Amino acid sequence: MSTDSTTRETTVTWTDPSQGLSLLPTMDGIDFLRKMAAGEVPGAPIGAHIGMQIAEVGEGTVTFHCHPDESHYNPIGMVHGGLVCTLLDSALGCAVHTTLPAGTGYTSIEIKVNYLRPVSKDSGPLVCTGRVTKGGRRVAFAEGEVVDNLGKTVATASGSLLIFPLETT
Repeated sequence: MSTDSTTRETTVTWTDPSQGLSLLPTMDGIDFLRKMAAGEVPGAPIGAHIGMQIAEVGEGTVTFHCHPDESHYNPIGMVHGGLVCTLLDSALGCAVHTTLPAGTGYTSIEIKVNYLRPVSKDSGPLVCTGRVTKGGRRVAFAEGEVVDNLGKTVATASGSLLIFPLETT
């Protein structure tokens, strides 16, 4: 690939996630995520890839901000739907995480995304909020939405998450 005036480059930098992961057995989910939002625990590396940060953490709810750029574009010059889905998956999962005791993990079982508007680099910052709709001991349910810088909803999602004890080594 040649380098010319149209070539752009991005660098992704993240902190070793093992620092934060070592705290999971000792902290409940809401405290863990509040420390992450405060910068006391490293964020998830995926956040560095897509420009996503935790903005707010509450009981059963989490809000992320995301600043899309051209590196997130699909072939037709719009932000790839995978970025929006990743935001929603993260918000739904972290919302459930706020309800979990120490030593408990989660993973997505299913997510349904409705894309309502196209997203470009000028749409940001995006605000993505996830909320628990039904907690549970084995499966929890959550929903969320992504809003652009004009306050317009660009996507919504609902999902289910499996809850399980974390293995300690």
